[in-house]
Amino acid sequence: MKSYELNQLISQHADSKKLYLEFLKVPDLSMGVYILPAGGIDPQSPHTEDEVYYIVSGKAQIQVADENRAVQSGSIVYVAKNVEHRFHAIEEELTVIVFFAPAEYSNKS
Repeated sequence: MKSYELNQLISQHADSKKLYLEFLKVPDLSMGVYILPAGGIDPQSPHTEDEVYYIVSGKAQIQVADENRAVQSGSIVYVAKNVEHRFHAIEEELTVIVFFAPAEYSNKS
């Protein structure tokens, strides 16, 4: 079994000085913590794997293809592989748990 504490992951994320910290990677799934500052820019591009975002805290908008939605603590968003998407209009620092299935970059050629 592997288990994680969100407070520890957020601390590791801060130490990493990166927007995304992967903390689990097995062949069929990977997970990470993604934190974007208020007013920040989400630089991601489409991934070759399906994704689920669970918003832990913060407020923003997410654009997925031609659909735009507000997200906040408790929001869950599914994004199919190869679909253009990004967070924007980040009002409050956004802390997100990201799930990739299969693991991120598994399908990249």
